[in-house]
Amino acid sequence: MFRRYALGFSSVGRQLSTMNSNTPVEDTIRAKITAAFNPQTLEIYNDSHLHSHHKAMAGSTSKETHFRLIITSDAFDSKMQPARHRMVYALLRDEMNLEGGIHALQLRTMTPGEEERQRKKKDEDARAKAQKKEDEAKAKAEAEAHESEAET
Repeated sequence: MFRRYALGFSSVGRQLSTMNSNTPVEDTIRAKITAAFNPQTLEIYNDSHLHSHHKAMAGSTSKETHFRLIITSDAFDSKMQPARHRMVYALLRDEMNLEGGIHALQLRTMTPGEEERQRKKKDEDARAKAQKKEDEAKAKAEAEAHESEAET
């Protein structure tokens, strides 16, 4: 099960961002990232249930060990991905060093401009896919029409 928190893009995002997760590690991650990076987007996925059977997790009682984070912030401007990731790891160092704390982080860090370009590309790809599907349906209909004409 995962929880998604998006900040600042829609009324739904604002509603979700005010909900409590009822998970202390996730709450700490959200609070620290919000305070340090003032993110335009913050999505937190608790993927711990996907890894609970791993050997490294044997004996762990924590249900909050594996997280996937998507962070969009101006704080990442002019920084390469490794530097951005180091910023997040440094911020969450204490939670990663705790027994039963964060075992793994998957990070996706972007600037607002990068996020916008990504959104536009995704929209363009969806339009192109829809156009291709429409063109294929039209070609199929034309082929069927030619076949029926040939039969008569």
